[in-house]
Amino acid sequence: MKFRVERDVLTEAVSWAARSLSPRPPVPVLSGLLLKAEAGTLSLASFDYEISARLQIPADISEEGTILVSGRLLADICRSLPAAPVDVETDGSKVTLTCRSSRFHLATMPVSDYPELPALPEVSGTVDGEAFAQAVSQVIIASSKDDTLPILTGVKMEIEGDLITLLATDRYRLALREIRWNPSTPNISTGALVKAKTLSEVAKTLGSSGNINIALSENSELIGFESGGRRTTSLLVDGDYPKIRSLFPDTTPIHATVETHALAEAVRRVSLVAERNTPVRLIFTDGQLTLDAGTGEDAQASENLEATLVGEEITVAFNPHYLSEGLNAFDSKYVRFSFTSAPKPAMLSAQDDIDGERRDEYRYLVMPVRLPNQ
Repeated sequence: MKFRVERDVLTEAVSWAARSLSPRPPVPVLSGLLLKAEAGTLSLASFDYEISARLQIPADISEEGTILVSGRLLADICRSLPAAPVDVETDGSKVTLTCRSSRFHLATMPVSDYPELPALPEVSGTVDGEAFAQAVSQVIIASSKDDTLPILTGVKMEIEGDLITLLATDRYRLALREIRWNPSTPNISTGALVKAKTLSEVAKTLGSSGNINIALSENSELIGFESGGRRTTSLLVDGDYPKIRSLFPDTTPIHATVETHALAEAVRRVSLVAERNTPVRLIFTDGQLTLDAGTGEDAQASENLEATLVGEEITVAFNPHYLSEGLNAFDSKYVRFSFTSAPKPAMLSAQDDIDGERRDEYRYLVMPVRLPNQ
């Protein structure tokens, strides 16, 4: 095999494909990237039996061929090369990378030992990449990081017709985001539990490539995403996701509206004195929100903000990290807090005007920290 490719093109392609490589592969060949040069294109692929990634880039092919080489090492080398064309050539069991005066010799692995990559299922529909990326970023903040509860490390995708609903929870907060898409079958009704890490990578790397094709297998075991000549597949998380939709309240007699950015900044400042596991208190009164943190002889902080309140005055406390992540997920000028009572979860939603209607396409439900008098 022998080919030439621009350094920046190769580096970006190798780095993207190497993202899917496992840090602890079950067998050595799964630490490799599969490079195949033919018909004027270089294809790169990675696979760890759960997640696969494939893409193609243009290249000047002198000799066609296929090699398997350490993916992380190749990515590190490509990033270190000078800005010039890169020549890649095999010589027996070695492959040589040459870029100006830099030359690297790498050992190859047996291609015959590499497993066959899963095929992309039939495309189920398309979604706007930027809108999908934003929706994913708003939801994955509520997914669990605890690998002992693998079901909660996933994001539930519920698909009904032209509506996709993304749901995530770590038991202390919930996030729900609805987004429109163009299904191949108008009356499609299905669901998938996708790893939050996989969705995050898809959002980051494919979100700016235009429309994303979403492909779901008929046996509900595999999901695929494709955009801009790149495709990734992932096994779905096995198990029954908790029915969390019912936890969002139907009626909320108390609601308050605050400017989103101002509140996010106030929470950031006030929580500086909140020690680990210490909440930030929010006291909603007519026309005002008071935030405070810290008690006793320790450091204390407080801040007042303008707010509108409908219903009785209410005092609640939240984990500052959960509250900050929720606030930072909103792109609206205002955020609305909807309460049933102080000890019950609070629902955050978007609001464009101080006295306007709430927007329900994104909802963030967070459990309060119980105060001594509640």
